[in-house]
Amino acid sequence: MNNDANTKKPYAALSPGNREVLTDLFASGSLMNEPQLYAFKVYVRLNAMKQTRFQNVSFRHSIFESAYFNRCFFNSCDFTGCRFVSCNFHQSAFSGCVFDYATFERCQIDDDILDSEAPSQDNLKMRFARTLRMNFQQIGDAKAVNKAILLELDATANYLRKSWLSSESYYREKYAGWKKLRQFIRWAEFRMLDAIWGNGESTLKLLRTLMVVHVLIAIYDAAQFRDPWSLRAYLDSLVSSPGIFFGIATPGYFPVWVCSAIAALRLIGFAFLTAILVKRFGRR
Repeated sequence: MNNDANTKKPYAALSPGNREVLTDLFASGSLMNEPQLYAFKVYVRLNAMKQTRFQNVSFRHSIFESAYFNRCFFNSCDFTGCRFVSCNFHQSAFSGCVFDYATFERCQIDDDILDSEAPSQDNLKMRFARTLRMNFQQIGDAKAVNKAILLELDATANYLRKSWLSSESYYREKYAGWKKLRQFIRWAEFRMLDAIWGNGESTLKLLRTLMVVHVLIAIYDAAQFRDPWSLRAYLDSLVSSPGIFFGIATPGYFPVWVCSAIAALRLIGFAFLTAILVKRFGRR
């Protein structure tokens, strides 16, 4: 009887990786033009200070834990697939670096990285902004959270639009056939919510929506119950529309379904406004 299956070593299909753990190191000088040596590492408590320069260095798929970079400069470095945990980039700058698939957790880093180092592809930019948004939430940086959300929403809008409209091979292969219709519906929903209240991030867009509701109430009131050919009638209706919308005045000549629709819009508007305020103050 063959007992090979029973004697086979567990995880025999897996082999040891090439990731080396480097602990408590200090970068005493600048690093230049290193495409392989510093990649696939685990850096624990790596330190670099006072204008240390990293140029054309690949840190691909490395992990940085509790690293401290004080006033360092990273130029054209490759951080693809890197993970940064509890790192401090005090006054450090990045230029032309690659952060595809990189993640950040509880890191102190300036929010200008969102402006200069975001990936060009919309799907990668969306994930880059999302991981930084979560990072800034963890350290309580409300201003940076808002900035990351705006970048994430912009990248999401572009990605959803391209997913059903673009002729690029990536989108054609990933969203073929009926998947384009699904992506179109998702894009239309996203754009509608963006127009109504900026997907929960814009008080001004919500106020604009409420103004449109007031105008519609005024047009309905003037066209149905006043003189539709009189500009004065529309102005009078517009003056009275806030009272109708907020329930202060309930015109008896309005049908029940119209009053019900106005009440529903009022409740939804208050709910949206409350959600925006809670999110804004909840980040502080």
